Amino acid sequence: MFDEKTCEILSFYVYLLVDPETNEPFYVGKGKENRVFAHINLDIKENTENLKYQEIQRIGSDKVKHVIVRHGLSESAAFAVEASLIDTFRYIPSFNTFVKGNIQGGVNSIENGLMTSDEIISIYNAEPLKVIDDNCLIININKNYKKGAGVEAIYNATKETWKMAEWRPPKYCYVLSEYRGLIREVFKIKEWYTKERLDKYGNVYLGYGFNGEVADIDTRNKYINKTIQGIKPQGYGYPTVYPETLREWVSKIEN
Repeated sequence: MFDEKTCEILSFYVYLLVDPETNEPFYVGKGKENRVFAHINLDIKENTENLKYQEIQRIGSDKVKHVIVRHGLSESAAFAVEASLIDTFRYIPSFNTFVKGNIQGGVNSIENGLMTSDEIISIYNAEPLKVIDDNCLIININKNYKKGAGVEAIYNATKETWKMAEWRPPKYCYVLSEYRGLIREVFKIKEWYTKERLDKYGNVYLGYGFNGEVADIDTRNKYINKTIQGIKPQGYGYPTVYPETLREWVSKIEN
């Protein structure tokens, strides 16, 4: 544990919890004072069955290595460093087992996090998407897509599995993959299928996925690199956006 003088000098800091055998980090965090030790001491009120605590139990709480990455930071700077590390570890293929204990991305990682140069150009020059055809469905892939990883990664992040009413899937022939408000790709659906999933309460439900391919050039060009940022309300919690929902949002903005 840090003494009072050390805590004062450290101020806010960013830390890693590390497996000493492999020297690989399994968690990135930010904090002050003795926050870095709070996980092994179970001082934080959270689910102790998550991957972070599974790793601590596997390694042994007395053996977990604690690494301070940067210290003497303001709180906002600590948030930024934490988010940058999480984004970077998740982006590099050879690091894909790192930070497995971080369920969420860092603060503002969606808005300001790791992006390719093409993504930055697209985001800041994007035309608003105010209309989609009735046979189109927008699916948000913020939680599934590894940034900058290409069309196949977008497809895999988009294709499954989504909770919808049984009557909805047959209506849609195209899916627009939305990431950070921007339409990244458009897929033509060949077939819909069902797949059993568990909700956050552990209940089984049938979700929907699809097999498909990149849409024809005319359909793709209608939607690609357009944005619903500023149209989709803040706090909207569903991954799917239906044509009638988009029309309702646009109507509220314009009226």
